[in-house]
Amino acid sequence: MAHTKAGGSTALGRDSRPQYLGVKLHDGARAKVGSIIIRQRGTKWHPGKNVRRGKDDTIFSLINGVVKFTKKHLKKYDGSLKQATIVNVHPVK
Repeated sequence: MAHTKAGGSTALGRDSRPQYLGVKLHDGARAKVGSIIIRQRGTKWHPGKNVRRGKDDTIFSLINGVVKFTKKHLKKYDGSLKQATIVNVHPVK
């Protein structure tokens, strides 16, 4: 006879994968064509020159260059202004 009760599986014990969001290339870093600059949900950072936003809101580079972050006031739908961070890639000379 068994001395302990059979240990069944538990509903706990699993963990979801982290999303690995955030800035991947900081200000002044060199970016290649197609390299991911920022992984985000929503538009905390907005795309600028030589940068596009993917369908999952990832910001990536269109050219080889240097990453630059700038601040700009953008008009919201209700007419108020909000300060947004714009991500640009400037070509290297």
